[in-house]
Amino acid sequence: MSRPDGSGWLARFTRAERSIHHATALLMLACLVTAAMLYLPMLSTLVGRREMVKTVHVWCGFALPVPIVLGLASRAFRADLGRLNRFAPHDWEWLKRGDRRAVRGGRGILPVGKFNAGQKLNAAFTAGAILVMLGTGEIMTFPGPWGDRWRTGATFVHDWLFLVVAVVTAGHLWEALRDRGALTGMLTGRVGRDWAARHHAAWADTERAAGGRPERAGPEFAERPPGTS
Repeated sequence: MSRPDGSGWLARFTRAERSIHHATALLMLACLVTAAMLYLPMLSTLVGRREMVKTVHVWCGFALPVPIVLGLASRAFRADLGRLNRFAPHDWEWLKRGDRRAVRGGRGILPVGKFNAGQKLNAAFTAGAILVMLGTGEIMTFPGPWGDRWRTGATFVHDWLFLVVAVVTAGHLWEALRDRGALTGMLTGRVGRDWAARHHAAWADTERAAGGRPERAGPEFAERPPGTS
């Protein structure tokens, strides 16, 4: 758990977490750019060097899970994976309400934890997309053991999922660039207390109450009987 630093800032992400995010983002962008060069005839003709572009695409694709796997050595990263993997009642409420981002008295009206429901869904989609792209890419790169139906199906899924991933990634970048507080958190690891109260009120409360005390689970974690995992 992050600790308040005694100023107007809260620690949100560790250096390890930011490194994992940045490395995964760079690999994903490299995959998307090279895929566009291979997929779109206009770009393919303009860039040329198709074999080199294909090689970069394949290597970046197979490397995509590496930062995440290495990141499991980070306790903070594992804790955030746990938060991303849990939907609390306020997450469903966040998805249903049109005023999910409304603020009252300087605080968000919903008790959002460290991650909101949109961020949790994006993380789940990204993880699933990486696995599917990895599997279909393996079939396309090493087609020998696979029959025609497998190769055709893998190509179909890979190509269409590329388009979906491109749209989701563009939306993710748009949301990040229009929210300076969130962008600052991912670049520096810190966010303003006011921003935290507006966008992640429950997390801000947990951090303020924790100041210096032993780590406790945030609101994303359901209460469990002692001795259970």
